[in-house]
Amino acid sequence: MRRSVSLLRSASLNGLRSDRLESTLPLPLRRTVVIEGNIASGKTECLEYLSRNPNIQTIAEPVDKWRNVRGHNTLDLMYKDPARWSLTLQTYVQLTMMQAHATQQTRPVKVMERSIFSAKYCFVENLRTAGLMPPVEYAVLSEWFDWLITNWHLEVDLIVYLRTKPEIVCERLRKRHRSEEMAVTLDYLSKLHNLHEDWLTDGRFPVPCHVVTVDANADLESVQKQCEREITNRFFPENAAEARQAIAHS
Repeated sequence: MRRSVSLLRSASLNGLRSDRLESTLPLPLRRTVVIEGNIASGKTECLEYLSRNPNIQTIAEPVDKWRNVRGHNTLDLMYKDPARWSLTLQTYVQLTMMQAHATQQTRPVKVMERSIFSAKYCFVENLRTAGLMPPVEYAVLSEWFDWLITNWHLEVDLIVYLRTKPEIVCERLRKRHRSEEMAVTLDYLSKLHNLHEDWLTDGRFPVPCHVVTVDANADLESVQKQCEREITNRFFPENAAEARQAIAHS
C-alpha cells in the first residue's frame, strides 16, 4: 500500500512538472504577469480586455472549479461556514492556483488573475488572523505552500496591483449579484484590502517580483488601458503604440 501511494504521488507530481516545463516558446521569450487586488477590484474585466492582445495569454482565476468540485460548491460552503470549510477551500485553491502557474504558455506574456502568493498572504492570512483557521490547519497549508515555492520555479516577472477602496469594491460586489458573495461584508473587504497593502505596498510578506500599483477606483476603461500600457511598455517597448492601436480597433 505504501509503495502504491508513493507511486501515485510521484505520478501526480511528474504530471504537474510536465505541464510546467512544456511550452511552445523558448524560456527567454516567456514572461508572467499577475494581476492582484481585492474582490471586485476589476481583475476579471482587465483580463478580458487584455485577451484581445495577440501577444498576451490570459489565465482566469479558477473560480468555476471552486464552485464545482465533483458536485460540491466549496466557495459557497466556505462563505457560509468559514470555520468549518476554510481549510477545504484553501487546500483546493492552492492546488488550482499551482495548476494555473503551470499552464502551458503559448504567447510571449502570460497574465494570471491572482496567484498562489495572494492565496497565502491575503486570504489564508485573513482566515488565520480572524480566528477562523486553527493553528494546526494554518501550519499544514503553510508547509505545503513553502514546499511548492521552494521546489518549483514559479516564474512571475511583474505584479499589477489594482488598489481599490473597500467601499468601492463593496458597491461593485453588490451589483454583480454572485450568490456566494451575499454574505461578504465591508469589514471583510477592508481586512482583505489591508492584507494586500501589507503584502504589496509595505512588504510585510515576500514579494516575488516588481509591483506596479494602478488606481482601480477610476472608471473601468481607464484601468484596463493602464494595465495594458504597463505590460506593453515593459515587455514590448518597441511596439507599444501599435499594440494599443490594435486593441482599440479590435
